[in-house]
Amino acid sequence: MSVLDRIMSKADENEIKILNKIVDAIDALEEDIQKLSDEELKNMTNTFKERLNNGETLDDILVEAFAVCREASRRVLGMRQYRVQLIGGIVLHQGKIAEMRTGEGKTLVAVAPVYLNALAGKGVHVITVNDYLANRDKEIMRPVYEFLGMSVGVILANQDPADRKAQYNCDITYGTNNEYGFDYLRDNMVTSNLEKVQRELNFAIVDEVDSILIDEARTPLIISGNGDESTKLYDIADVFVKTLVEEDYEIEEKDNVIALTEQGMTKSESFFGIDNLTDIKNIEIYHHINQALRAHKLMDKDVDYVVKGDEIMIVDEFTGRIMDGRRYSDGLHQAIEAKEKVDIKRESKTLATVTFQNFFRMYNKLSGMTGTAKTEEGEFQSTYSMNVVTIPTNKPILRADLNDLVFKTEEAKYNAVVEEIQKIHKTGQPVLVGTVSIDKSEYLSGLLKKKGIKHEVLNAKNHEKEADIVKNAGKLGSVTIATNMAGRGTDISLGAGDKEEEAKVKDLGGLYVIGTERHETRRIDNQLRGRSGRQGDPGTSRFFVSLEDEVIKLYGGKSIEKLMKKMSSGDGEALESKALAKAIERAQRGIEGKNFEIRKNVIKYDDVINEQRKVIYAERNKVLDNADLEEEIQKMVKDIITETAEKYLRKNKDYYGFLNSIHHSFMPKESLMIPDMDKMTVEETVDYTYDLSKRVYDFKKIMLGPDKVKELERKVLLEVVDAYWIDHIDAMDQLRQCIGLAAIGQKDPVKEYTVQGYDMFEDLNRIIRLETVKYLYKFN
Repeated sequence: MSVLDRIMSKADENEIKILNKIVDAIDALEEDIQKLSDEELKNMTNTFKERLNNGETLDDILVEAFAVCREASRRVLGMRQYRVQLIGGIVLHQGKIAEMRTGEGKTLVAVAPVYLNALAGKGVHVITVNDYLANRDKEIMRPVYEFLGMSVGVILANQDPADRKAQYNCDITYGTNNEYGFDYLRDNMVTSNLEKVQRELNFAIVDEVDSILIDEARTPLIISGNGDESTKLYDIADVFVKTLVEEDYEIEEKDNVIALTEQGMTKSESFFGIDNLTDIKNIEIYHHINQALRAHKLMDKDVDYVVKGDEIMIVDEFTGRIMDGRRYSDGLHQAIEAKEKVDIKRESKTLATVTFQNFFRMYNKLSGMTGTAKTEEGEFQSTYSMNVVTIPTNKPILRADLNDLVFKTEEAKYNAVVEEIQKIHKTGQPVLVGTVSIDKSEYLSGLLKKKGIKHEVLNAKNHEKEADIVKNAGKLGSVTIATNMAGRGTDISLGAGDKEEEAKVKDLGGLYVIGTERHETRRIDNQLRGRSGRQGDPGTSRFFVSLEDEVIKLYGGKSIEKLMKKMSSGDGEALESKALAKAIERAQRGIEGKNFEIRKNVIKYDDVINEQRKVIYAERNKVLDNADLEEEIQKMVKDIITETAEKYLRKNKDYYGFLNSIHHSFMPKESLMIPDMDKMTVEETVDYTYDLSKRVYDFKKIMLGPDKVKELERKVLLEVVDAYWIDHIDAMDQLRQCIGLAAIGQKDPVKEYTVQGYDMFEDLNRIIRLETVKYLYKFN
């Protein structure tokens, strides 16, 4: 344990001591609370709400509310929170992350803080990783909340908007991160407040918080519309890339980057019949070649994506789950479609987008729980201002975490894994095997089939059944292969609920977890280990690794080379090495730091457009809230006149240019009669012109009626803002892709992006002003 780890561990201990005193106070109330009748217990909700209305805070009523909620859980579900579960609940209420081991009952941990915060009447969101868990957790806990007078809803994919709105209006709403994020974006595209489904983003508890706020943070949520028809270039580029040999391109595996060599450039110029591939006029061809290269050489089927029917479905590299509704951007998805010979879908146009970092930072209070967060505490603190508190286990951990077994080759490793599974399977002890990708899980499955070992495979291809498969992974004789952490959120109980079988499994040593490869992050390894040894159960975990594994091959360093020489005696021999274990951990720390930098970079760029997004959405909301827009419209008019005067009159005294520009911008020519302009100052000309424009607008109100003009203002402003904002999003995306060239000129790309993005946003506002005023001054 490092000095820093020891300091952080001490800080957790001190915090737990403070929290234990609060739990003592909750325990002290238990006897009195138990004496209350059901009716009296239910009525405590009204009492709490009244006290909040009279000026007390949630912290003031925490002890009593937690005691009431625990008693309600005991009466309704027969489940009473342990002390450590109450500690976890307090941490969640404080807007922190509760790190709790698998099997510690995180679903029950959330009940008291959810109830307490729901008393404020602003809504509480409980966020899970998939629809199944959202619906399951809601159904399990609904009886407790309803007993206490709280309404409970759930947001699911493909729900009717009216139904979604009703679910959001409940005191407590369960749902997935994707659904909440997409609803936020859709709510900011509506043309009436009645179409909005969400309320204010008040308090959220994120389950599997590391998966949602860390692992998925590199992929923004995007709502797309149809763009231009896909070109034949995808198919042509696909054909060309298949003709390339290794000397035609270079791959930087660590950075996952690929580029044509000079030889490859020459080949492409010959194939496409062009002189210079890097000429600006050939940029589209170059782009398609690069994306086809990425599709063929960097994107692997059944690792990065799966083919389902006529669809390319993205696989989340961390969870092994299919990412519904997501498509790779910038033509990569179409390049993969060409590679896999499925229909190439039309290129999409981004209508709205937000990163998970910026979406979740909009909540007034955010908290989360997971079994593994401490390794990423720095990122949680810097990105979300959330501290991680490690909660003690209810019972001591009995799981034996054995040293890694290291093999020279991948083949030798898998042979050893199969032998180990075969040996353990004969005893009846259940085995859970973790793999890093779909193709690895299917490869291992094939080896087990040859040996006649019955097993289940859990990966993105059958994620619909994942909860049932995981539930049964603790049964006698079961062998389950899981891609990464598919099945998170569902406990593996020994014997799958059968007490007699549970005792037999415990006698055999509990669940045996085998990792077939070290992951890029220690957290994912810890998650896999954590599936065994829940609630004081026995268990075993061990990783089998080879020197050909990606993490070791790419990031292992010189210590691995020394080990290679040491192991040269035989491919099949296994070695236990503390030096290797340390080298792997060093490599993992390095990768974690690098991934953190990538996510920090994502958010630096998104912060720029996020500030712009806030301005645009605030303007839209003003329109939707039926604010009186005339003052704002008239300010736009004054700004246009002022800008035009500065351009034409300040230096050159170009009166004709000024009048002509104002006429083409919005004013009827016959209304622009300005006598003695040459005797006026610039400011006097601006004021005189503005007075004329005001008379024109007042005349329009007389002709059409004030209500009609008010409705027209609302309609025009919304349409103009939406149309040009969509174009601006695309322009900002293109700027971001090109801005990397700034680094070549020794400039900070993020700073350049910020400066140029600001200028583009200023242009956007100018165009919005011009177009809005132009439409409003038309007489129709």
